[in-house]
Amino acid sequence: MKDIMKTLITGITGMIGSHFANATKSRGWDTYGIARNSASSRIAAIPDASVIRCDILDRELLDSVIRRVQPELVVHMAAQAFNGVSWDAEESTHLTNYQGTVNVLRATKRYVPHSKVLLACSSAEYGDVDISDCPLVEDRPLRPVSPYGVSKAATESLGYQYFSNYGIPVYLPRLFIHVGTGHPPATAIQNFARQLALIAKGKLSPIIKVGNLSSARDFIDVRDGVEGMMLLLKNGLPGEAVNICTGTSYSIKEVLSILIEISGLNVVVEEDPNLLRLSDEPLLLGDVSKLRSLGWTQKHKIRDTLQDVFDDWMKRVN
Repeated sequence: MKDIMKTLITGITGMIGSHFANATKSRGWDTYGIARNSASSRIAAIPDASVIRCDILDRELLDSVIRRVQPELVVHMAAQAFNGVSWDAEESTHLTNYQGTVNVLRATKRYVPHSKVLLACSSAEYGDVDISDCPLVEDRPLRPVSPYGVSKAATESLGYQYFSNYGIPVYLPRLFIHVGTGHPPATAIQNFARQLALIAKGKLSPIIKVGNLSSARDFIDVRDGVEGMMLLLKNGLPGEAVNICTGTSYSIKEVLSILIEISGLNVVVEEDPNLLRLSDEPLLLGDVSKLRSLGWTQKHKIRDTLQDVFDDWMKRVN
């Protein structure tokens, strides 16, 4: 992979998109981004990036952006990215994640067919798994059980279709749960950290509302995840799914306990029925062998990541 690469990142104001922009800018790459007008801005974290306001569902506008920018790498992060939200927003999840990806791939094929494409896929695609199936290898059949998981399985299939039929070098990172600063409280870790920050500042009674604490996940620091995707682009193969994970899992109860310890607070934990899902995989733990074969090593441990997330929320809540 050459040193200077013109990059276009969809969803650049999101957590992973903004960290990816930081990584490309640090390498000296010419970096552009796409974000919806309504997207909350993390542009301050990437002051040198050229951010274009565009909805990926607006096909004509998206075509004009890709035609004008002429990227050598398209990083497609724009999505309805939350598993839990997808149950109440099923239609918009499928529309954004499937049709939005169709629009990105179609425009790439038309205007920059030799560009590399990195599609954000998801561990939610594995879906209906038994604990004995873990760690999950990439060639395991996909049986997604949530609208989000189904939409991401379709996204990955689209990527393979464009690679197989048109020769576009599409890379398929299958992202496990990425954790980092600047994320909305739509995931368990972010929601817990936000509640604890509000309690610490006296704005909330010392009661933590939780959903299912027994499920376990392979959490990866977003900085480690971005580095893994960079190595996939450099050393990996297009058309081949690669888990972006750590190979270690923690239960939701464990990460909550660590966050409470970090906060130094005495709190009561209460289950909130509104936070329970219709379906919740007991364990999503990835096999990290492929990623390690690309040269990846984990640099950020879970406690350090959770410390960063809590400190971030302490700054964000007023």
